[in-house]
Amino acid sequence: MRFMFPFSAFLSLLLSGGIFGFFYAWICSTMWGLDALPPNTAIAAMQAMNASVRNAVFAPAFFGTPFVMLLTGLLAFRLRETRSAAWFSLGGLLYLFGGMMLTMMVNVPMNEALAQISLPLPEADAIAVWTNYSSPWQFWNIARTLVSGVALLCAGLGLWSMRRNPATS
Repeated sequence: MRFMFPFSAFLSLLLSGGIFGFFYAWICSTMWGLDALPPNTAIAAMQAMNASVRNAVFAPAFFGTPFVMLLTGLLAFRLRETRSAAWFSLGGLLYLFGGMMLTMMVNVPMNEALAQISLPLPEADAIAVWTNYSSPWQFWNIARTLVSGVALLCAGLGLWSMRRNPATS
């Protein structure tokens, strides 16, 4: 079990960093770029991105992060690495509810509703659809990004809290 803990701890850091970076990229480039496009084009592009994101490269970071972090917390607890256990468990719970569940309950239904829009729309309708979608979607994306960033920080603190020389413990 001792040999699995460092592997699990680094995997927690990698996955939480990956999902934080994914959400962060939407904030500082993707949505701003889409907002700069004509609304019919922005809607079509978002529909395509939402359809393509469900893939084997994205899935481990999105779905695996909370469970790997919670497993790491459990391993740390069993090894009496109580500070690390607390940090990894907190990060896993934060991402589970404030990242993954938030996405499933808010962003995914918004994406599914947008997917039902048939294009092209008259310009005024496209403006209304995009405005009603983009602003709230970005608000909730910022929320899950912040939570994911805190989960990443928890993983880092969990690694930092690990005992450096297990032979003396």
